[in-house]
Amino acid sequence: MLDKVGATLGKWEQTGITGKLYEQIRGKYDMAINQYNEACAEYNRQLNAYNAGLQQYQNAVARLDQGSQAYRSNADNLAQASKQIAEKQNELGKAVSQAGKQVADGVTQLIQGQRDIDKAETEYQSKLAEFNAQKPEAERKISEAERQITLAEEKIDNLTVPAYSVSGRREGLTSQGYCVYMVIEGIVAKLADIFPIFLYFVAALVTFSTMGRMVDEERTNSGTLKALGYGNADVMLKFTVYGFAASTLGTCIGVLAGHTLLPLIVAHAYSAGFTMPDIMLKFHPWITMAAFALAWISAVVPAWLAASKELREKPASLLLPKPPAKGSKILLEHFPPLWNRLNFTHKVTARNIFRYKTRMFMTIFGVCGAVSLLTAGLAVQSSIGQIGNRQFEELIHYDLIVAEESDTNSAQREEIATTLKGKTVQSSTAVRYEELSKTAGKENDKQSITLLATDDAYNFNEYLTLRDRKTHQPQILVNNGAVISERLAEMLNVSVGDIFTVNDENGAQRTIKVAGISAMYIGHFIFMNAQCYEHVFGDQYSTNAYMVGLKDHSNANTERQGAKFMKLAAVRGVVQNTTQKNMVSTIVGSLNQIMEVLILVAVLLAVVILYDLTNLNVSERIRELSTIKVLGFHTSETTMYIYRETILLSLLGILAGYGFGEWLHRYIITEVPPDEVMFDPAISWIALAAPAIVVAVVLAVLGWIVYRQLETVDMLEALKSVE
Repeated sequence: MLDKVGATLGKWEQTGITGKLYEQIRGKYDMAINQYNEACAEYNRQLNAYNAGLQQYQNAVARLDQGSQAYRSNADNLAQASKQIAEKQNELGKAVSQAGKQVADGVTQLIQGQRDIDKAETEYQSKLAEFNAQKPEAERKISEAERQITLAEEKIDNLTVPAYSVSGRREGLTSQGYCVYMVIEGIVAKLADIFPIFLYFVAALVTFSTMGRMVDEERTNSGTLKALGYGNADVMLKFTVYGFAASTLGTCIGVLAGHTLLPLIVAHAYSAGFTMPDIMLKFHPWITMAAFALAWISAVVPAWLAASKELREKPASLLLPKPPAKGSKILLEHFPPLWNRLNFTHKVTARNIFRYKTRMFMTIFGVCGAVSLLTAGLAVQSSIGQIGNRQFEELIHYDLIVAEESDTNSAQREEIATTLKGKTVQSSTAVRYEELSKTAGKENDKQSITLLATDDAYNFNEYLTLRDRKTHQPQILVNNGAVISERLAEMLNVSVGDIFTVNDENGAQRTIKVAGISAMYIGHFIFMNAQCYEHVFGDQYSTNAYMVGLKDHSNANTERQGAKFMKLAAVRGVVQNTTQKNMVSTIVGSLNQIMEVLILVAVLLAVVILYDLTNLNVSERIRELSTIKVLGFHTSETTMYIYRETILLSLLGILAGYGFGEWLHRYIITEVPPDEVMFDPAISWIALAAPAIVVAVVLAVLGWIVYRQLETVDMLEALKSVE
């Protein structure tokens, strides 16, 4: 086997195949040859020992004669030596065989190892090429990571101790929806405290007049019943039962509508800006009992009082027409210069107005109630409908306030600056923005106050218009005081020159002097320049936010750009005008629906009152009007003879309604809005013109009805004597 391996190595050496594999195999071969030589040397040593033993044997044989004992000893030694020689020969054979096998296995392993080395070399070259290709990117990432570590260390150095605050559900970031909901709830509650009482008194006034007129019309029948032997209680039962039945039926309809229709309208007003569950209609027994009691008082009591007063007369007196009221001098007659300049018809009109005092007060109060409701409803709609446009078109010209984190680094600030230079941004300016707080208001809530300070008052006016609401006089930022919003001034009850305290973001109290009050309808604001900021806060002025004006001012684009800014790591928050716009829109939408119902009720009230009073006036004075027509008055003259009173009393009612409507409007815009919203207290011309137009239209329609009624009246039938 060794000869074959040697021959193979010789061939490799002759053919020039040398290298690591050849050297490894040669090393293994030489080691095997050495082992073989050592085995041969051992064999020779044993052979020499054998020869020596044989010689000893021969010597022993020669000395055999010397003694058998020595012979046997030598024979044993010879046998033992022969045995050892045989064992060594076997060991030598095994060693030679094993050495050949090991050499063969070594050659095979060396060949496989060379193949593995070649494969590993190829893989190494591939990985080396891949490493060289990816090395620049890896070095770039390592460099970027080192830069991020540096920026993070810079950010850590800028970290400040956080300040914590505890907010209730009416305060904090999630309070807006709750506050708006409570605003609408307060609107409904406050209106429910006013208008049911007001409408009840007007309805009671009409009912009182109607029931009294019914008793007067049944005067002759009452006299006939008394003449036939019926007692006063029996006759009065007729009127009380009628009043009870009519009021009960009307109240049933009203209770049904009040438990179904009106709650659905109010629920619709709530759901305009909220996701509300389905309304649960419940029966309110106490309110229902109060409604029935008030209806019976309004219908039964007047009928009972009028009938009891009339039934005190004798049956013979009741069978005769009710004598007219005695004439007397009126107030105008005590002013001869005025009275003498009136013509005959005007004097008659003046006398009739004071003659029928009950009807005069009913007309004035009725028209006053309708006009006041119309004025208040339309004025409130005007006050709340324009605050959004005035706030975000006339006063606030920016779309976003982008506030930075307090621990920003230079790279993050550069990222914000790059975004501000984008195509969607029209302009921007750096300001100092802070959220201050003050516990105040109707509910003693923690009010959020926005502080905006600038060191560039000239460019500041491009983003905010600071002016007095009434005079539109500009409010200038000065070094010794701040300009605050009008709603904040009202809530804190301060004026120019006063001082007040607020809490900064760390909870420390800051004292501020009021240098001016600017019109702002939504939110609480404090505006100051850099010098005033340093004086109030005792710290060096630095900017931490940007007022941003967008090219597209739509709500959708504003929200989209706000979300884009919020993705920047250096942006702490974004104040969007859309949030306040949505809040105002929700309040305006809900109030408008309620005001629409109020306006509709006011119009119907005006129609019912004027129609009822006009009809009573005509029916009571039909004999007088027929006499006027017999004397030769035309139908139009006859109509104006009686209708002129209604027109004059309606004019007085309109003037009184304006006054009461203005008070009602003032009450609503003062009590209804939330602490951070101010309704415009100015009354629009529509709120003044529309009630007069509505009353004029109703009077014109009723005048035409009266004209048609007098045109077709049967004068002979009307002039027949009751006797």
